[in-house]
Order: sequence, then structure tokens, then C-alpha cells
Amino acid sequence: MYPVIRLLWQLFKHRNDARLPLTGTHVSSHYCMPWDIDLWWELNNGRTLTIFDLGRIPLAMRTGLVGVLRKKRWGLTIAGAMVRYRRRVRMFDKVEIRSRAVCWDDRFIYIEQSMWKRNGECSSHVVYRSAITGKDGIVPPDDVLIALEHDRKSPEMPAWIRAWVDAEEHRPWPPMQD
Repeated sequence: MYPVIRLLWQLFKHRNDARLPLTGTHVSSHYCMPWDIDLWWELNNGRTLTIFDLGRIPLAMRTGLVGVLRKKRWGLTIAGAMVRYRRRVRMFDKVEIRSRAVCWDDRFIYIEQSMWKRNGECSSHVVYRSAITGKDGIVPPDDVLIALEHDRKSPEMPAWIRAWVDAEEHRPWPPMQD
């Protein structure tokens, strides 16, 4: 089940936080709850991605994106993800999530998030290829940036994200057709 109450709590908790620039970093704290764990008594890998939502959606709120989405009747979707898991998160561990937009191209906005344990170790990291959608499909990031009254020039795409984007261009779709 989606953690709606936890999301609403995060939105409430950060409702008066200062507005962030599009590439600003939103920091939030979360606990690994009993319903987040898997058979090995640690944070389930799929649930990790759901908990990252609890940082990404308040980020969208703090950058003004949520207001633009409502006004324009646009949606926000995830078109791809690149995930790295490195350290276990156990039940009742407190973690910090850092969320920010890194860059954008002509179709997607690339958002990165990391999850940090109390001892300063990064437990996981994800980069999302996110898209704003409208009635005619994907809304170009330039249109979104104009609506946000933001400079349309993207920060330079890091080489490691560029390599992922390039690899995605060669990935077969639909998959598993051989």
C-alpha cells in the first residue's frame, strides 16, 4: 500500500520551508517501519523507491512545480530509473533523503536522490528520468521552465548520467523479444 499518510506528513512538515531553486536540494528524514521490510528484516528494495517519493514530491512542491502542474493540469511521471543499493537499512533506522534536479534535456528532467544513514554512510542512490505530461503527451522541459519562470539553460549533464541516457537509446523496446 502506498504510504499516503507519510506523504501527507512530509508535505505538511515542509509546507513553510523556503522555496528552492529548481536545482536546490530538499532534505527530509524518514524511518524504516515494520511494513517497509522484506524477509531479511531490512528495507525492501521496491519500498526504497516508494520512500524516495516522500522526498521527491516535497521537492516538487518547494520548487513551485506542484503549483504549475495544478495550474496547467499537467502530470508528473517517472520514465526510467537507475538505482544503486550499497548499505542495509534495518527496521526503525532513521535515514535522511536528499533530493534535487540535476539537469534536463529536450524531453526529461533528471532527478537524483540519495538515502543516508545516521553514521554518514550512503545506503542507496537513484537517478530518475522524469517527465511532465499533458493532454498531448510529454511536455518539453522548456515549457515547464517558462511556466516556473526559470532560466531554460540546463546545468551540464554529468558524464555518468549522459552514459545512462546514451545506453537507454540502445535498449530494446519492447523488451525480451528474442
